Amino acid sequence: MAKRIKADICIIGAGSGGLSVAAGAAQMGARTVLIERDEMGGDCLNTGCVPSKALIAAARHAYHMGAGAPFGIAPVKPDVDFAKVHDHVHSVIAAIAPNDSVARFEGLGVTVIKEHGRFRDSGTVIAGNAEITARRFVIATGSRPFVPPIPGLDKVPFHTNETIFSNKTCPEHLVILGAGPIGMEMAQAHRRLGARVTVLETLKAFSRDDEELSALVIARLRKEGIEILEGIKIESISGSEGKVTVTLADRREINGTHILVATGRRANVEGLDLEKAGVEYSERGIRVDERLRTTNKRIFAIGDAAGGPQFTHAAGYHAGIVIRNALFRVPAKADHSAIPHVTYTDPELAHVGLTEAEARVKGLSINVLRWHLAENDRAQAERETEGVIKVVTDNHARVLGATIAAPHAGELILPWVLAKSQALKLSAMASVVVPYPTLSEISKRAAGAYYTPTLFSTKTKMLVRFLGLFG
Repeated sequence: MAKRIKADICIIGAGSGGLSVAAGAAQMGARTVLIERDEMGGDCLNTGCVPSKALIAAARHAYHMGAGAPFGIAPVKPDVDFAKVHDHVHSVIAAIAPNDSVARFEGLGVTVIKEHGRFRDSGTVIAGNAEITARRFVIATGSRPFVPPIPGLDKVPFHTNETIFSNKTCPEHLVILGAGPIGMEMAQAHRRLGARVTVLETLKAFSRDDEELSALVIARLRKEGIEILEGIKIESISGSEGKVTVTLADRREINGTHILVATGRRANVEGLDLEKAGVEYSERGIRVDERLRTTNKRIFAIGDAAGGPQFTHAAGYHAGIVIRNALFRVPAKADHSAIPHVTYTDPELAHVGLTEAEARVKGLSINVLRWHLAENDRAQAERETEGVIKVVTDNHARVLGATIAAPHAGELILPWVLAKSQALKLSAMASVVVPYPTLSEISKRAAGAYYTPTLFSTKTKMLVRFLGLFG
């Protein structure tokens, strides 16, 4: 006999967004049910953000062992034990996992059901032997790697982000399909840990980022020995375990030992019986309005499942929007104009708002401000001078967007996220007192550059001389 559960809110998917909704709702007194068929924590904890950043950290340590010559420190070739690198990555996952565990959420008062969930009708979800009715439902099923229909790919072994972190031996020659954030992060990490790496991209590397600043990162990766081929077409893939060949349309052949597919992601919407609930969707994700409601107003969709920005922090932001709507009946709307994103290469590439190209396509009258790391004392002291901050403003000095290519760009972008989200003018950034010497000074300098032509103009000099006549 089915176990009947009545809830205030039922969430399908225990990734970052689903967990945030569940934790918030339960602690606010709502009867909360959370359904997850796989691992708690979803992609971010188990196969995405956490393991990738742990691998990147290991790679950074390996790289710096051979980069000490400019400081008077003899370079040392790192002795990389890839099995121990694997253990490091998974120990980081294990350290964070308790925060996302069944035990923690049950302790918060959430009813956790480890089964596949699907809709029976517009107000009921079936999960194992449980039948859940709720006032509101949230679909937070995330996404999975998109595997392109390349002839032969389905007949050779290949990795995605879901399997690459299980490797205990370093690939001899890793061929990466896709030069977006995941592909480029994994390219540099594996190169620094000893692999030969070739990246194949049908369009342009970092095609969604500012072209000027992404070029700096691409140049750095190539300098480290990563082969990046852009604008290519893959004809076919063949081979077997440890020996794969990618044949390009111009008949060139790329021979490698491993393949990593990093060609984007697809929303997990299959198997939910969304039709029975009156929820419209496509392969891009579930259709939602500004309040993240689906075509069934009792059901919300968040994160990757909603087809929007595919970032963990975007899913967390969506969770707050849903809680306000579902529990408090506040008509909160999602605004994605100030959602930042970061690629964790070295240097990092961080962005928020409009790029220069996007602003020009919109026909906006803009100002473009730049400040180079070479003019920053902290960057000089650490010999990390390859980088730029680029800020786009309107003619009223309001921030439209910012991009940073620099060490720790993911940290440096935050004040610009605040400026964009709160419609601040550059005067707010230019007037703050920044500790010296820090990389943060580049933000103040870039903002100050907007006022430099006026501040040091002929009119200003004349005014100073005139006022000087009065003592």
